Amino acid sequence: GMRIYEATNMRINELRKERRMSEYALIYQTGMPASTVKSILHGKSQNPGIVNIKKIAEGLGVSIREFYDSDLFDELEPED
Repeated sequence: GMRIYEATNMRINELRKERRMSEYALIYQTGMPASTVKSILHGKSQNPGIVNIKKIAEGLGVSIREFYDSDLFDELEPED
């Protein structure tokens, strides 16, 4: 199983690649600080927060519901 932040990070990169968006383009679209987005993209942020995920989803052009509509989130390890 995966941790939720790992699945989140994989999902962001999957959507980004489907849209042929660079990391820079995604950062620009979210309007968030580059350091925040990069820490989420590279799995350094283990608790990115739903508000940040929503902004990233919107930057990718998907709703939060579409964002989490992925098999990646089916086999998560229980969190402590």
